[in-house]
This record gives sequence, structure tokens and C-alpha cells, in this order.
Amino acid sequence: MAETPSTVVSLSPKSPLPTELCIMEEGKLGHPQESAMNMAVSPSNFQKIIAEIVGTYILIFAGCGAALVDREKTLTIVGIAIVWGLVLMSLIYALGHVSGAHFNPAVTVAFAAACRFPLIHVPMYILCQLLGSTLACLSLRVLFNDQDDIRPTLTQYSSSTTDLEAITWEFIITFTLMFTICGVTSDHRANKELSGVAIGATVLINVLIAGPITGASMNPARSIGPAVVSGVYKNLWVFVVAPILGAMAATMIYNLLRLPKSDESKESTKSIYNDLYQYSDP
Repeated sequence: MAETPSTVVSLSPKSPLPTELCIMEEGKLGHPQESAMNMAVSPSNFQKIIAEIVGTYILIFAGCGAALVDREKTLTIVGIAIVWGLVLMSLIYALGHVSGAHFNPAVTVAFAAACRFPLIHVPMYILCQLLGSTLACLSLRVLFNDQDDIRPTLTQYSSSTTDLEAITWEFIITFTLMFTICGVTSDHRANKELSGVAIGATVLINVLIAGPITGASMNPARSIGPAVVSGVYKNLWVFVVAPILGAMAATMIYNLLRLPKSDESKESTKSIYNDLYQYSDP
């Protein structure tokens, strides 16, 4: 190897991989060596597509599947909420480093509106999320063919709940979810090791509170998938508009709390880059 007149790139065993280099940081490194490093560690668009489809599929399959199981074996709202929270927590740790673990068009749109996610990737992500959700509901319809329909998977609210009340509920719980996501994933001061736990716990709490009232969607894909498979589109617009508005509002409010990285933090990051990729001459 030493006889070959080429540049050798090696990983330093002293430094961990920079876990903050996710899809939301693409295109931000301007130095040639740093850009090369970013290309080396950043997943391809194909990998991100697969991650979003599979992740959304598993999320909807487990969460909506719990609602169908509850029809036969009583899980109660507590059991359903636990399923939603745990499956999302698991998926964040499994796929967060690949695609950012959005699984939610409202999250994708909100990050893009806050300039923390490339606009060019928004249509791709949303299509993947809708596809994953629809495929999951189709699978549930086939597997639960003994049931006449999959209506328990729909996000609906009773006639006693007005459209304004439903919008308010969905806005608040999505705001809470997105505010938590911003705090534990996109802020350099946060402890990212517990981000999955924090986000999963937030979903669990939101489902416990709002589940009996609106179904606690917080996710347009979560509502559109069951609607497409079941053919029931009543009040679907509420579960598309309210989560997107709530998520965008959360990112704007959290930006007021965000602090710029200090010079010391930047120097520390540069040091990690230098240790991670060592360039040696022949």
C-alpha cells in the first residue's frame, strides 16, 4: 500500500463518528476535506427512501394494528398509547442515523420551513411516508380479514366535537411533539442519546390525552393511509392541516430559544473532523 502513489484515508480509533451529521446538516460543510467526509458518512437518497418507507410502514402497522387488536382483545387507550410510543422510540434509534426518522409529513415540512432540511427532498420524503402508511394499512386489512372493516384505524371525532375543537386538539398535540423533536434533536446543547425516549414518551402522552377525542393523529400520513384503504375521507382535511400548522409553529417558537454554536464548539467540531479523517502522503 505504501508503494502506491495515492492518498490514504483512515479512521482514527480515538474519535467517535460525528452523529450530528444527519440529513438536516447536508450541504453545510464548505471545506473540501469536510465536504468529502460528509459525502462519505451521509446515506444516499435511495437509503433514505427505503428508511422512510420501512419506518413509516412499521410505525403505522404497529400503531393501527394495536387499534384493531383492541377490537378483539381489550388493550384500552393505555395499551394503544404504549404501542405508539414504544414503536416510534425504537424506530428513531434504528433509522434516525439513516433518514432522520421523520415518518411524518408535518415534521418534514416544518423542518424544511425552518431551513433545517433541504426543500428538494420534501416531495420525496412525503411520498415515501404516504406509501409506507398506505401499504401498512393494506397489510392490516388483509391480516384482519375476519373484521368487516378497519375503521378503528381511522382518526375521527364525534359529532359533539366541533371542527374548531378538533383542529385545536391536533394543533396542540402536534406542537408539543414537534417542540420536543426540535429540543432533543436539532439543538446542539441537547442530550441526543435520549432523543428517542423523549419523543416516544411525548407521543405516548399525547395519545393518552387526545386519543379518545380525535384519535391523536399528529401525522398526516397516519390519517391518510387508513382513509385511502378504508375509503372514508370524512374530516381528513383536519388531520392534514392542523398537524402541519402545529409543527411549523413549534419550529418557529423553538427558534427563539436556540443559541448559536460558540467558537469553542466550532473548534471542537473541527478537531473531530481532523481526527476522523487523516490524510497522509505516500
